Amino acid sequence: MVYSHILVSLLVLTAALLCCNTHGAEATTKIGNGYRLISIQDSPDGGLVGHLQVKEKNNVYGPDISLLKLSVKHETNGRLRVHITDAKKQRWEVPYNLLPRAQPPILKQTITRSIKPTILSQDTSKADLIFSYTQDPFSFAVTRKSNGQTLFNSSTSFSNLVFKDQYLEISTTLPKDASLYGLGENTQPHGIKLSPNEPYTLYTTDISAINLNTDLYGSHPVYMDLRNVGGEAKAHAVLLLNSNGMDVVYSGTSLTYKVIGGVLDFYFFSGPTPLDVVDQYTEFVGRPAAMPYWSLGFHQCRWGYHNLSVVEDVVDNYKKAQIPLDVIWNDDDHMDFHKDFTLNPIAYPHEKLVAFLDKIHSQGMKYIVLIDPGINVNSTYGVYQRGMADDVFIKYHGKPYLAQVWPGAVYFPDFLNPKTVSWWGDEIKRFHELVPVDGLWIDMNEASNFCSGLCTIPEGIKCPSVTGPGWDCCLDCKNITDTRWDNPPYKINASGMGETIGFKTIATSATHYNGVREYDAHSIYGFSQAIATHKALEGLQGKRPFILTRSTFVGSGHYAAHWTGDNKGTWEDLRYSISTVLNFGIFGVPMVGSDICGFYPAPTEELCNRWIEVGAFYPFSRDHANYYSPRQELYQWESVAESARNALGMRYKLLPYLYTLTYEAHISGAPIARPLFFSFPDYTMCYGISTQFLIGSSLMISPVLEPNKTKVDALFPPGTWYNMFDMSEAIVSEKGQYVSLDAPLHVINLHVYQNAIIPMQQGGMISKEARTTPFSLVVTFPAGATEGKATGNLFLDEDELPEMKLGNGFSTHVEFYATVSQGKVKVWSNVQEPKFASDKGWIIEKVTVLGLKGVKDTFALEVDDTAVDVSSLDITTTGNDDLNGGSAIRKSKMVVIKGLKLAVGKKFAMCWKLGGEN
Repeated sequence: MVYSHILVSLLVLTAALLCCNTHGAEATTKIGNGYRLISIQDSPDGGLVGHLQVKEKNNVYGPDISLLKLSVKHETNGRLRVHITDAKKQRWEVPYNLLPRAQPPILKQTITRSIKPTILSQDTSKADLIFSYTQDPFSFAVTRKSNGQTLFNSSTSFSNLVFKDQYLEISTTLPKDASLYGLGENTQPHGIKLSPNEPYTLYTTDISAINLNTDLYGSHPVYMDLRNVGGEAKAHAVLLLNSNGMDVVYSGTSLTYKVIGGVLDFYFFSGPTPLDVVDQYTEFVGRPAAMPYWSLGFHQCRWGYHNLSVVEDVVDNYKKAQIPLDVIWNDDDHMDFHKDFTLNPIAYPHEKLVAFLDKIHSQGMKYIVLIDPGINVNSTYGVYQRGMADDVFIKYHGKPYLAQVWPGAVYFPDFLNPKTVSWWGDEIKRFHELVPVDGLWIDMNEASNFCSGLCTIPEGIKCPSVTGPGWDCCLDCKNITDTRWDNPPYKINASGMGETIGFKTIATSATHYNGVREYDAHSIYGFSQAIATHKALEGLQGKRPFILTRSTFVGSGHYAAHWTGDNKGTWEDLRYSISTVLNFGIFGVPMVGSDICGFYPAPTEELCNRWIEVGAFYPFSRDHANYYSPRQELYQWESVAESARNALGMRYKLLPYLYTLTYEAHISGAPIARPLFFSFPDYTMCYGISTQFLIGSSLMISPVLEPNKTKVDALFPPGTWYNMFDMSEAIVSEKGQYVSLDAPLHVINLHVYQNAIIPMQQGGMISKEARTTPFSLVVTFPAGATEGKATGNLFLDEDELPEMKLGNGFSTHVEFYATVSQGKVKVWSNVQEPKFASDKGWIIEKVTVLGLKGVKDTFALEVDDTAVDVSSLDITTTGNDDLNGGSAIRKSKMVVIKGLKLAVGKKFAMCWKLGGEN
């Protein structure tokens, strides 16, 4: 939802340009004088452990911590950890129970003043990362063993290591040709590649996504670094695991962290490919959550479905328009005066809502509702009563901290408290027994507060007022600036305007369970809520949970999907959405999308056409609009309905491919939507491309992102690309090039790369229906190939079981292979766990092979070494072999074999000779 931060969006844009105005003293004042290493030794866990002593104290941003503990360890062959903290006193870290990981070794109190060799390389292992250090002043470097490149080097001429109670600083030098990605969540106007000298502030904040270069809903202090040296690309990533607010200053040749608390807990991931990096990263932070099949269908939501009959009409109108729809959502319209876990008895009467859900559930459709974390302070409200009885709320000086959100005065549950997790699970269970929802949408969990400071409920005033916009603060509040937690010595660029860190959120001097300060735990609030919600849903009916969360942190993808928040219905926001979606794939949150057609205000008809053509290929595809905007369901304009039928029609045919990608994400972290450089890391032309993207490794979307355009200039990396809507059309890009593509209003350019096998079905109006249709395979060889290979795979399972894996008796994995060699084409499969697919009776009915040369119009066919009566099949060849000529767009030979009955659950081998005879 949107609230008053939208009103200051223009101020944010202006303030972003002035982000350094509160930090100007740093240019002339030395913040710290660095540390010297006074001891280092082998640790029991196989790493190094040592002590750092401050060289000369100063008091800028507070006194230096005099003695630090350093620990270094290769945790895996692909992961190196460098941990620096106070040697004498425990400091705040991301809780180990929320993000499980190894504890650093405990040092003896006595300091052994011995210095070991300056390098930790684990030469006997496969680790590609080498740690080295300089003793005085202390600095460290991480280099790549395989090519000698320095990946991180804290020895700089402009910055020493600084470690104070509320200010930590460390820098690294970077080569000019390093391409960096990540450090979010923010809306990056220049695309996915980080731009030097723009502000990167990490602190979870309820500011709409229309605001550029601003700390938004999530905090992900990780970046991927891609470098091409001598034509060979290698990628690595750096994570600073720290939940405190921070500014990250990127100059192009250096990167500096300025953090207001916690510890320096660095993790280096060696790659060397982008996919390897995300694999290593999600191995550490948690693999992406398993997703139910239906979640890949199309979703419709609106804030402002005033009653159930409106929702029923929406569902009916999608059917009438023949636009696929799997999931219908309610924002907060179903609630009784915005209170969680309630129903409006007039607009959403219980009996009628349950009858509606019975109807759509019988058809395979799903229903999801929103819940906010704020619990209304209301003595007649059972959720509040039970929460007070269980003492589950965040405190300020021993009393629940008072805030305001949609229902008025609220308390915020403390999800760091085990009692809160149990209470929250019980409330979800109670609500599910009332309304059998299929997933939950946790919103406003940065946490958002319409007020700032310490508040009380005013007497004699209705709060919120019935006539106001709902997001004006109506509590009696006073600012809290007398504590170092509410007014820290260093001011991060919060809200893009250098606001106090307690602005429109929980006061940072409030306390959680065991005395944890909101100052430290602020950015993990949504993360902790997602964990509690996932645990609760896991316990319901044994189904796979689906959670959509707005606020995210490192590891959130292990529990939830994400959408990019409150965007605008503008061409710029359509373009920005691609970068944010791609970033979240790098962050380990692959199930991500943006509000299609924009959250507010009204999009133009042309923009909504173009947006659904992009949004149909977001991993999470949902239309969502604002209460105050006109209706924008896809059937509201006939032209948009036509574009939706085209784009979503293709999405629903590709559901087997998309679902297989969710499985790959779940087992390896591989993003569903990917930047082009994931598949073409050696092709530097694609390093900054943010106007096109890949789905998996082989499908490329090249959308129109500007008004009044009927052509799009798209970059095609080297190789052959086939048009998925006209498979006889090939783009032959020998060295990589831009190609001008026709793109009339209802056309989305979607191309599949050579050497791929794409599993598809026939589509339908709902994923449950689409799943029952016969399969087809699209096999792509390089255009004119006489020698070539292609591969693909398919994962199928009982998609609402909690676990997404092989070996449970309810899943099948198929590997597809194809070759053309010595005048012979062969397509075959290997099957793991065949029983599930066999029991479902799934068959492959059609195989389409692209790119062959020398194919005759008729030919003999063998399946499993047995000749097939081709008269029972429909075999067609189209296109031609003339692939020469100056144009990149060419016609290619296409062979389509229909009428097959190849069992998905049984391995097969099909072959024929190009000359026509077997």
